[in-house]
Amino acid sequence: MAGHSKWANIQHRKGRQDDKRGKVWTRVIREIMVAARLGGGDLGINPRLRLAVEKAKAANLPADTVKRNIDKATGNLEGVHYEEIRYEGYGFGGAAILVDTMTDNKVRTVAEVRHAFSKYGGSMGTAGSVAFQFKHVGQLFLAPGTSEDQVMNVALEAGAQDVISDDEGAIEVLTAYADFEAVKHALEAAGLRPELAEVTMRPENTIELAGEDAVRMQKLLDVLEDLDDVQDVFHNASIPGGDSRKSWSSAAAAASTRWPGSWRSRRDCRRSTWRPATAARRSIRAWKTFP
Repeated sequence: MAGHSKWANIQHRKGRQDDKRGKVWTRVIREIMVAARLGGGDLGINPRLRLAVEKAKAANLPADTVKRNIDKATGNLEGVHYEEIRYEGYGFGGAAILVDTMTDNKVRTVAEVRHAFSKYGGSMGTAGSVAFQFKHVGQLFLAPGTSEDQVMNVALEAGAQDVISDDEGAIEVLTAYADFEAVKHALEAAGLRPELAEVTMRPENTIELAGEDAVRMQKLLDVLEDLDDVQDVFHNASIPGGDSRKSWSSAAAAASTRWPGSWRSRRDCRRSTWRPATAARRSIRAWKTFP
């Protein structure tokens, strides 16, 4: 990203999560309960629940807590009923924001989200006002020093849609939602363990912010993320030094704008000796529409 790397953003995000371990547990528990209620408590036939349980393990959530909340969600134990609601809005510079919540009181939740937007300079939008600017994809990050050629070969063979590297050598792998688990397992089987692996809403373009707008945008995002009922916040702002963890690499976005006709998919380059020279040219998008 302009002025900073995606790898730095991932490290920043992980640090924030460590500082808020209790809240991470709350969010994971809610995700487990909703996934189990919608798709059943059998991990073998419920991919969303499998992903939620993996998040629980990564957050060191005790196994008995996981089981208890699955039982609550499937009716084996009495529990709280959570509802998923997505809110859409705008930040500074016209940046798009998605706020995913899980709540047992939607009147309370919408009031808190609306208050955060209005107090910190944003504005609430209507359903569908910004969601079209994002794609539902699988996203995996591997640390600098990982072999790009090995990642590319393993990931693409397993069904990944693109492999992108940044200035510091960190590697991002993109997949369709349905192929996320297969690609993740293939990478791990090859000894390539992602530092971050998640299903996310990835923006198709970014909006560069700087100065006071960047500071105020980061504050708005922090306030939204800190709301009790918020599970995730996605946006398309590129914020120097901030937690632009859900947004496109600016190098990739710039490449797609400046040289749209010259890029080849990494899938097409596997048997080629061609290697792009700059950071933007190492960010080679697969020119296809995500499902």
